[in-house]
Amino acid sequence: MQTLPRTTQFLENGVLNGLHQGAQLAISLQGKLLTSIAIGLSSQNHPMTPETLNLWLSTSKPITAVLLAQLQEKNLLAWTDPVSRFIPEFAQKGKESMTLWNLLTHTGGFRGADAMWNPEPWDKIIDSICSTPLEPRWVIGEKAGYHISGSWFILGEILQRITQLPFQEIVREQLFLPLEMNDCWIGMTPQIFDSYASRRGEITVTESTPSTPHPHFNSPEAWQFCRPASNGRGPMHQLLHFYEMIDHQGSFRGKRILQPQTVHDLTSRHRVKMFDHSFRQNIDWGLGFIHDSKENEGGHLVYGFGPHATRETVGHSGAQSSSAFLDRTHGLAVAWFCNGMPGEILHQKRARDLNACIYEDLHLI
Repeated sequence: MQTLPRTTQFLENGVLNGLHQGAQLAISLQGKLLTSIAIGLSSQNHPMTPETLNLWLSTSKPITAVLLAQLQEKNLLAWTDPVSRFIPEFAQKGKESMTLWNLLTHTGGFRGADAMWNPEPWDKIIDSICSTPLEPRWVIGEKAGYHISGSWFILGEILQRITQLPFQEIVREQLFLPLEMNDCWIGMTPQIFDSYASRRGEITVTESTPSTPHPHFNSPEAWQFCRPASNGRGPMHQLLHFYEMIDHQGSFRGKRILQPQTVHDLTSRHRVKMFDHSFRQNIDWGLGFIHDSKENEGGHLVYGFGPHATRETVGHSGAQSSSAFLDRTHGLAVAWFCNGMPGEILHQKRARDLNACIYEDLHLI
């Protein structure tokens, strides 16, 4: 394994400065694992290890896009299909013409359905989203605004209605197990939750002193709930396999997950230089993937991939916690997690500086 002195010291300093209690980082270059490290604590009583299961939050989102792409390859859906083809009750209150493309590029405009934490059963959440009106003066496809969760529940429901299988089963059988992400889950049974007793990482709010456990993300119910947008959990070195597959044009260790053209379609720029009314920046988007587009904002992109990432970088990040991405120029795949949520300003600096350290340690600048 390659040592990364700047990166390791940066993460250790974050522990000393109270930004997080622990961190996990995995990096591969040209398909070869360079490092998988863990520092600090995963919870009050357990050390962080490379095998700790951590919460990805919105870093989970591209997973659903790939599952849909598998169905697109089978001609079971098209990106231009209206959502109502699969969920007829969605076609109300201005949303009648909305397509899968709109959901995947965050150009739909029903952010009133978003909720970071909603403990309602899946069916009730779907009903609530379907009854949510289009935002006033929103022109579908011509205005952009990041959806935290609502559109991703709808995408998950489309997967379920086409396959007649629960989302939890689809993601395990069609993606996680073929990618050897054996300890990765989006929703799990109580028995599986119990089986990971010593490997469950927690998230702490470190914005003030003393730090406190996050009020929602650490409970057994939170681990077990199926939330496509934000409840992926697993070791970061296994999440890295997802981006190694993208780097290898849909293939992973001899297994074909997607066709090369499908990977190209997913990771091409579909939304270009559009102002995002949630992030308040101009951000380019693929189908479920964020593109490095810091040139749109003078080099400072929120939830971007750092100052040294090239324009050929795609991925996604999670709120005050995590990031996973592929820099296609270098064949560099990165996945990291920090278990302290220190507030947006401190986290944005942490993310930029951490990603900078990674490139500097690898001499990719």
